Amino acid sequence: MKRSLQQIADAVGARLIGEGGPEVRRLEVSGVSSPESATPDDLVFVDDDKHLAAALKSRAGAIIAGEFAIKSAATVSYDRLLMISNHPKLAFARAARFLRESSPLNNADAGAAEPGSPQQGSVHSTAVIHPSATLGQGVVVEARAVVGQQVQIGENTRIAAGCVIGAGVKIGRHCEIYPNVTIYPGTTIGDRVIVHAGAVLGSDGFGYVRDRQTGRYEKFPQVGSLVIEDDVEIGANATIDRGALDETCIGRGTKIDNLVHIGHNCHLGEDVIIAAQTGLSGSIVIEKGVILGGQVGIGEHARIEEGVMLGGQGGVLPNKVLRGKGVAFWGTPAQPLREYLKQLATLARLAKKK
Repeated sequence: MKRSLQQIADAVGARLIGEGGPEVRRLEVSGVSSPESATPDDLVFVDDDKHLAAALKSRAGAIIAGEFAIKSAATVSYDRLLMISNHPKLAFARAARFLRESSPLNNADAGAAEPGSPQQGSVHSTAVIHPSATLGQGVVVEARAVVGQQVQIGENTRIAAGCVIGAGVKIGRHCEIYPNVTIYPGTTIGDRVIVHAGAVLGSDGFGYVRDRQTGRYEKFPQVGSLVIEDDVEIGANATIDRGALDETCIGRGTKIDNLVHIGHNCHLGEDVIIAAQTGLSGSIVIEKGVILGGQVGIGEHARIEEGVMLGGQGGVLPNKVLRGKGVAFWGTPAQPLREYLKQLATLARLAKKK
């Protein structure tokens, strides 16, 4: 479905500049692209003046740019409208979401509901829905998905093919659960949460007690819960354990990349960013606004305080605390980046002397 440039500008809080009357503002695009592969139906963005000329030479139907484009446009010939935003990359992301949500594919029927089904929404004939489950208005359940007893799913949420939703799970509104996601009992998911294919939420934590006499390991109870707050996105094949006795909590707006593991009893604050292949042991606290690079490893009971940035392959030992809003850490054991680089330089000089 196409949307006019004026509709998009209004949706993302941008303003249109350029020649042409109302008919030009009614020009429509249907997707987003890079300038290199754009078509007249696409929207592109530039957040730097040096890339504006290349974008203007592209086939894109319209361009989102920063305030810098107003001055540049006066000296560069162009034949299309510009959308001006203080944050063009953010406006572009919001425009992409606006176009995606407007697409008829995003609202397609997932299959015919079984005759006499008490559930509301669109349920594929091969899906298995327990009679006690509650599905809100506009819920879509696709082929071969299984929804257990006492499950609650909020309005306009989509459960894709092959998902398994355990007993008593609560899922909020406008969520997107991609194919083959498994959600264990005891999990609560907020609104507008995205869970990508193959993720496993609420599985048992890795907790065992060793019998000193026999040397054997016996399982410690894993009977806690998992709470995922609003606007969280979880990557493909990520795994998040439930709490052992209490809860694991993922804070509002947190974004988790593919192949991330989060152990039992971890508490993540709001707007945390975790890159791929990172592993968190049990009972870790990650405060608001922390950024963890790829392949980071953090030991149990560690604490990463608000705003800390930990570079790729950084390691935090058990029970340690990293603090310093806006401070970058690196290495294993993790330390402030400046100190780490000084140590590397010292080692390099010693190596040369030898």
